Amino acid sequence: MRAHVTHVRYSRRVPLIDRTGLLPRLSPARPVAIELGCGGAKANPAAIGIDALDLPGVDIIGDVFEALQAFPSASVTRCSSSHFLEHIANLDGLIAEIERVLVPGGEMVATVPHFSNPYFYSDPTHARTFGLYTMSYLSVDLRFRRAVPTYGRTLRLELVSVHLEFDSPFPGRRVVKKALGPLFNLGRWTQEFYEENLCYLFPCYQLTYRLRRRRDEDVT
Repeated sequence: MRAHVTHVRYSRRVPLIDRTGLLPRLSPARPVAIELGCGGAKANPAAIGIDALDLPGVDIIGDVFEALQAFPSASVTRCSSSHFLEHIANLDGLIAEIERVLVPGGEMVATVPHFSNPYFYSDPTHARTFGLYTMSYLSVDLRFRRAVPTYGRTLRLELVSVHLEFDSPFPGRRVVKKALGPLFNLGRWTQEFYEENLCYLFPCYQLTYRLRRRRDEDVT
């Protein structure tokens, strides 16, 4: 289970620092991978790490919106984050910037706490909750049966998958949750049944969304 550095820093303005001079070299001809809120240890060492604190492994230091705005359009192949999006008040605005910088066919992967995580509400820096359908409001969703409104938003992302992940800070409970958790990921029906009927009896620790940037001719 990942140890989290508090993300309250994302709510304050910090100067943008391009530690290794990457920004002037970015180009759609040479797309890169980025990791948002990477903290001191990037999950993908090859990715450009973006964080508001000057920590080892951070390549661009500053506000995430200002950092992304410095990227050319269609210059990113993969945008990943772990336990970061729940700290962002303007999620719609962030998704719009991610859509802009991703190349057509590029991937967004985001791990966030599930709304049933009993520790979610203890963190005062958390701005929002997430469930199976959260990204369905912001993308084309051909996976789940229940239709949700998109409020007239232009949909540039397509939801590829959502995975429920079970864990616990207590070793004994962790074993049980990791053993039984995969049963709820057998398919769309079991995921929906779990979230509607069982999530508060058997809380989910986090979920991971995978989305793909649609090609311009497919955007509606």
